[in-house]
Amino acid sequence: MDQIDWPAASMIGWSVAGRERLVLTQASELAIQALLILGLRGSDEPVTPRELAEQMDCSHSYLSKVLGALTRDGLLVSVRGARGGVMLVVDPADITLLSVVEACDGFLVGNYCRSLGAQPVEVCGFHAAMKEVHDSVKSVLRRWKLSDLLAQPVSVLPDGTIGGCKMAFRGCEHFVAQCSGCGQGESQQS
Repeated sequence: MDQIDWPAASMIGWSVAGRERLVLTQASELAIQALLILGLRGSDEPVTPRELAEQMDCSHSYLSKVLGALTRDGLLVSVRGARGGVMLVVDPADITLLSVVEACDGFLVGNYCRSLGAQPVEVCGFHAAMKEVHDSVKSVLRRWKLSDLLAQPVSVLPDGTIGGCKMAFRGCEHFVAQCSGCGQGESQQS
């Protein structure tokens, strides 16, 4: 089993000692889930935001805004017309989780002390600690690619059912049955 950077993991929504922390916004989580669905489909056919919202059980209007951000950032293309929708246009191996988060929420910056300005100063211990957490989170998000998530898109319990996974969506069982890595332990990311 791979080593997990628990401080960074707790910052992106993992439960550590029963306490859950959430740094990823709802927009980023929806974006990742939508990209997973589009990547699993592997189709050249556009998918409507309404169809994705139904599959993800989320607000169509909010998801449309999220998909618009991914389109503006060049991860998706929008196709107009009766058979329109969105399509993945970047290879999943080239989409980092950092690029998805930054498409939805802007650049991740760490500014922990008030009015440091541009002058070099010796920062407080809190600032140094938070910079380390910030750098760790960015490093993890930069290392993980959509293709890594596609290899294990949802949590699968030993009995083959889908666990209480945030990335689960309506119809994901069909894709899990086709997924070669699903249900076989943790991803190979380190």
